[in-house]
Amino acid sequence: MKTFLSHKVLPILALVSLIPLWELICRLLEIPVFVLPAPSDIAEAFFQVESQRWVGHLWATVSIALQGFLLSIAISIPMAMLMVRSRFLARTLYPLLVIIQSTPVVAIAPLLIVILGTGEAPRLVITCLITFFPLVVSATTGMLATPPEMIELSRSLKAPVHKEIWQIRLPYATPYIFSGLKVAITLSIIGAVVAEFVAAEQGLGYFVQFSTSYFKIPQAFAALFFLAAVSLILFKLIQWIQKIGFAWSLTKTEL
Repeated sequence: MKTFLSHKVLPILALVSLIPLWELICRLLEIPVFVLPAPSDIAEAFFQVESQRWVGHLWATVSIALQGFLLSIAISIPMAMLMVRSRFLARTLYPLLVIIQSTPVVAIAPLLIVILGTGEAPRLVITCLITFFPLVVSATTGMLATPPEMIELSRSLKAPVHKEIWQIRLPYATPYIFSGLKVAITLSIIGAVVAEFVAAEQGLGYFVQFSTSYFKIPQAFAALFFLAAVSLILFKLIQWIQKIGFAWSLTKTEL
């Protein structure tokens, strides 16, 4: 009971208690709406936008985020397997990955649009670039954390390489991979929004940019809260998948 209260109820109560405090500060200090709108202004702006528009913008953002997320999984896990099996590839690829991750995606986004056009391709690539690095690092770290005696035993039994990866290294790496997935799924929303800032005609990121350009700040805040809710739902979805399909990989704090 105490665990439920501390993990579930108290965080929600703390968040809800901030709303009337925010409203009170905005009203007492008479903060202009275009500087910081009150929660009531944000709620009013949310309901002023047609539900069909919200659904369209939401689907545009979530679809790109999930596609980029799945693409990053398809690239990062095999890449991690190769880096674990080959020191040469690890020494060659890892510095390149760090350089790619260190390069601001916003800076190369216009170049991607010139190269790939203005369709979904550059947004997909931008989202993938932001999300795949934590997956590569977590998967590689997890597979390298496999007990050496397990690897020596499998090699003494002349087990094939693919069985060493799939039956020994990947199970030990599963907790690490899910940690990377939880980080990457939230980053995928960020990547989709960044891509929409650069080249898009629909999506929550585009809606935020459009609203701020016309000083409709309450609408922009409503979209931001929408984005935060979507990120939280996707994060919880990864947690649910881990609990349902890979419960053995959970730590005591995650149970």
